Amino acid sequence: MNKPINVMIADDHSMVREGIKQILEFDGEIRVNAEAGSGKECIDILDDKRTDVLLLDINMPNMNGLQVLQYLREKKVNIKILILTIHNEVEYLMRAVDIGVDGYVLKDSDSSVLKRAIFTINGGDTFIQPELSTILKKRLEDKNSNAKKFDDILTRREIEVLKLLTEGLFNKEIAYTLSISEKTVKNHVSNIFKKINVSDRTQAAVYAIKHNIVDIF
Repeated sequence: MNKPINVMIADDHSMVREGIKQILEFDGEIRVNAEAGSGKECIDILDDKRTDVLLLDINMPNMNGLQVLQYLREKKVNIKILILTIHNEVEYLMRAVDIGVDGYVLKDSDSSVLKRAIFTINGGDTFIQPELSTILKKRLEDKNSNAKKFDDILTRREIEVLKLLTEGLFNKEIAYTLSISEKTVKNHVSNIFKKINVSDRTQAAVYAIKHNIVDIF
C-alpha cells in the first residue's frame, strides 16, 4: 500500500476540522497530520510539519486563506494547496487562481469530490470543482476580452497608472513606483479621465474594477 497523503486542515471552526478529518481518514489513504485555527497558526505549524496537501479555508482570523496562499507562494513553499470554502463567488476563485492555487472545492460538496481533489492535486494536476470551472472559464474569457478592448482605449502606461490609482496610491507614489515624474503621472491621469469619461479618482477606480481591468482583492 502507498504511503498515506499527509494533509493539514486550516479552518477556524474546530467541529469542521474534526468532521473533515474523520471523512478523510476513513479508508487510510489520507492522514491528517496537522490542524490550524488561523492563518498565522497555519504558517507557523507548516514550518514543523511535513505536509503534502494543505486544505485552506478563506474566512480565518490572523491572515485569511487568500493571504496565506499568497504568502506561501511568494516564499515558494513546496506544498499543494486546496481552497475549501463556502464561497462560490467567482471573484474568490479567480483571485485564488491568479495567486496559484492547486485546487478549489466548496464545503457543500460530496466527500468523494474532496478526496478526488486531494488525490488529483497531490499527483501534480489542478482541480477546480466542475460546477465552478465553467463559470471560471467564462469569466477569464470576458476578462481577456476586456483587457484587449482597453488596450485599444488606453496605452500600456495608462493602464499601469490606472491600476495603481485604483489601489489608492497618490500621484507621487505612482511616480515613484513607475520611475517617472509626478508631472507625467498627472498628464496620464488627466488623459485616463478623458478617455474613460470620468471626473475623479474614485470614479476611475470603480470603472477599472467594474470592467475587470483590476482585481477586487
